[in-house]
Amino acid sequence: MLSRTAQNLFWLSRYIERAENTARLLDVTYRMSLLPSAASQQDQQWGPLLAIGSAAAEFGARYGEAGGESVIEYMGFDPANPSSILACVAAARENARAERSAISTEMWEALNATHLELQSKKYRDFAKDGVRGFFDWVKERSHLFRGVTFGTMYRDDAFHFIRLGTFLERGDNTARILDIKYHQLLPQGRRNGEAVDYFQWGALLRSVSAFRAYRQAYRDTVDPQKIAELLILDADMPRSLLYCFEEVVNVLATLCGARPRECLRLAGEIHASLKFGRIDRIVAGGLHDFLNGFLVRSNGLAVQIQRDFMMSLQFE
Repeated sequence: MLSRTAQNLFWLSRYIERAENTARLLDVTYRMSLLPSAASQQDQQWGPLLAIGSAAAEFGARYGEAGGESVIEYMGFDPANPSSILACVAAARENARAERSAISTEMWEALNATHLELQSKKYRDFAKDGVRGFFDWVKERSHLFRGVTFGTMYRDDAFHFIRLGTFLERGDNTARILDIKYHQLLPQGRRNGEAVDYFQWGALLRSVSAFRAYRQAYRDTVDPQKIAELLILDADMPRSLLYCFEEVVNVLATLCGARPRECLRLAGEIHASLKFGRIDRIVAGGLHDFLNGFLVRSNGLAVQIQRDFMMSLQFE
């Protein structure tokens, strides 16, 4: 496969996954901001989302203080923000347009329809019917594209690069959601077990489609450490770090074949640290430090994948 094609397909899937995960982050923050206890803490609720893409300074210069409407508009609909949902879908479509011969017709039609509908509307159009409807729509369109990809695409290298980008981006975003929300909620969780805490922890689980999975795995009250264990170390949870990196290692092993490549070694190291990790030791050593270290290593792996397979380095 041409390295340019590999790069376009890798980033196509990353942009789609990033758009979905941005919607998930906005959704869980919006749910939490509706609680009476959060009414006076809007900046504390919405501010951390801007730190994900190091966008706080740019946002502040253009919008001022962080609030629900302004952050949703910036992260959802602002074309000048390269990490907004609008910009991610547009970038995914451009990558798909460049590789029409490598993807199925159904994939192109699903992505193009999503792009056109999103371009035709503004924040106020979705806000009239409730912004949660918009978040659900983004997730549904991402699910549709992923389902069409799985159901129609030939299992060649193009398919594997799309899968690789999907799971690398998904692991990255699960780590970011957990890092931000875990430490926002933990002080309340330690003080009491009121219904408001249950609602907030439940919102965190629902943001990664893990509420029912948590019930199946633990069958007891919501516990912060068990949530961390589910989202980091559970091999059966589709958005956990371990699950994502099992997929990454398998895809890289297929792409590398008999040729030893540095990216496969790096992926194996990350996978081993997750497979043999223990949540009590992770929490005792500092969950934030662990997740930050994971993000650094995951980003290093993405850079190495581009060095091993692609024409040029692309940082987004």
